[in-house]
Amino acid sequence: MHAQQLLNQLRFPELDEVRQYLRSLSTHTLVGVGAFAALTTYWYTTRPKALKPPCNLRMQSVEVPGGEYARRSALMDSDKHMTHLYNDAKTMYEFFLRGARVSNNGPCLGARQPSQSYEWLSYSEVAEKAENLGSALLHRGHTKTKDQFIGIFSQNRPEWTIAELACYTFSLVAVPLYDTLGTEAITYVIDKGDILCDVPEKARLVLECVSGREHSVRTIILMEPFDDELVAKGKDCGIDILSLSQVEVRGETLTHNWAAGVHCLVCFTTFRTKFASNPELLFLCVKPQTLDHHDAHISYLPLAHMFERVVQGVILVHGGRIGFFQGDIRLLMDDLTTLRPTVFPVVPRLLNRMFDKIYGQANTSLKRWVLDFAFKRKEAELLSGIVRRDSIWDKLIFRKVQASLGGRVRLMITGAAPVSATVLTFLRAALGCQLYEGYGQTECTAGCTMTVPGDWTAGHVGAPLPCNSVKLVDVAEMNYLAANGEGEVCVKGANVFLGYLKDPEKTEETIDANGWVHTGDIGKWLPNGTLKIVDRKKHIFKLAQGEYIAPEKIENIYTRSDAVAQVFVHGDSLQDVKKAILEDILKLGKDSGLKSFEQVKDITLYTEMFSIQNGLLTPTLKAKRAELRNYFREQIDKLYSKIKM
Repeated sequence: MHAQQLLNQLRFPELDEVRQYLRSLSTHTLVGVGAFAALTTYWYTTRPKALKPPCNLRMQSVEVPGGEYARRSALMDSDKHMTHLYNDAKTMYEFFLRGARVSNNGPCLGARQPSQSYEWLSYSEVAEKAENLGSALLHRGHTKTKDQFIGIFSQNRPEWTIAELACYTFSLVAVPLYDTLGTEAITYVIDKGDILCDVPEKARLVLECVSGREHSVRTIILMEPFDDELVAKGKDCGIDILSLSQVEVRGETLTHNWAAGVHCLVCFTTFRTKFASNPELLFLCVKPQTLDHHDAHISYLPLAHMFERVVQGVILVHGGRIGFFQGDIRLLMDDLTTLRPTVFPVVPRLLNRMFDKIYGQANTSLKRWVLDFAFKRKEAELLSGIVRRDSIWDKLIFRKVQASLGGRVRLMITGAAPVSATVLTFLRAALGCQLYEGYGQTECTAGCTMTVPGDWTAGHVGAPLPCNSVKLVDVAEMNYLAANGEGEVCVKGANVFLGYLKDPEKTEETIDANGWVHTGDIGKWLPNGTLKIVDRKKHIFKLAQGEYIAPEKIENIYTRSDAVAQVFVHGDSLQDVKKAILEDILKLGKDSGLKSFEQVKDITLYTEMFSIQNGLLTPTLKAKRAELRNYFREQIDKLYSKIKM
């Protein structure tokens, strides 16, 4: 009796009202409420978890004691720079050995013919080919102390990586070449050693460069078939023309002791020679948490540059496979859908094209509204740390663009040039994969900062990598002061290059007495410890009234105009169309905060795209400013003649 009285006292009138209300509902209504509750519960229980950040995203770097305003990665417990990721992979040769082991001799390098599947070489087959080639090179007089330089003049293909591995195996030094260096630079480069070429045309170019003068080239090894005429022309120059297959057969009969060394490669960019050491740092210091031997990478960015070499190193050390494109960038989408890669490095120009294509297909107001709505839903998930491609918006809206990359991409990295925050955020949402942005240059083995897992905000290039520190130094003439968290970006660490080969004067200009590489870029520290690139010291010019102008900053804003495919701003006729475009980009400039003296005064229209082929872009698709200035000299002079001073 006392218990019943106690229960009566504990009863809540509100609950009685709820019970009474539920009894009044129809069966159909109750079923609907139950179904909604079940769906809500299912959504919460199956909703993907946010990716756990490796550090506090509100403080991704910390200041290093010493009063230089230098900062290091918050991923490290001390100020000591990281030098390797795995104890059994401290050189590029050991990278490959580890990959062979963890892959259990799985597929390593693959290529394809048009309309065919990829054909793969296993890790052991790649190793055998590299050993045979390296043995033959040693037999021809190359050693780690004499004639150690081996040129590689080829598009990306399995033989490229095999030749590089042959160099690593026997302490020789790979010297990548590419067409856009020009004959003068190629002539300088080829005096460093013998050359491997992919096609006869490149062998002929080498012979033209050495014809009629003294040179040190003794052998050209060709990957593809050639004729007797080329052999005869080689003899006239004192050079043996050999096929790669016959060199490998010859090397198979020879035996040599392995002598994998420390020095890795000589990399030529902008006509300067970078001598890279410490090859163990050719990896992403922010360890990808999911990379393993199941991963596949599409190789199409030039292997003559460090970005692609870094990515390949990451894949190989984890035992993954590398599939090469067919050599024609126009067929890249076909290669992607055939290979179905999981790792896809990109440059901003490619991201811009993807963005434009997606929005170009939304050609009605309704389609644009639906696309924007779907993007906003995915963006909201991104901001909560969730990255996925199985939401309803993926299935309804973004499935096709994801399928165009093969449908399995889960790791993308962009670098080599700035990318618009709008483009980056949209594609992170649309592609539903981890898309990182890095910053660096050849002199610091491609990268010195990178965004981290979980930080999907745009507008910065991340914090310093664990292998280096970054500091900003005053650029007083541009009013950038380190005390204000602004200045020229300088890098110091185990990934910094040794210097410019046989060019101590240029080396001293770039690396100061304390070991800091001066990049020429202007950076700014953000409150969360990440770096934002805001300007370029080398490409500025001064107006008559004393104001400094950074053309790349202006170009990045103006290219957002729908009417503009590319833009080159220099400071030292299509009447109505020209006026409309000028008005559009000036409005964009004003809306984005450009001051009146930063805005261009006039423009000229040009219908041919800048490209590697016409010599106006570098192989990593960056503008060649000096060449552009000379190419458009006549138009620039005409524009200046019309401006009233």
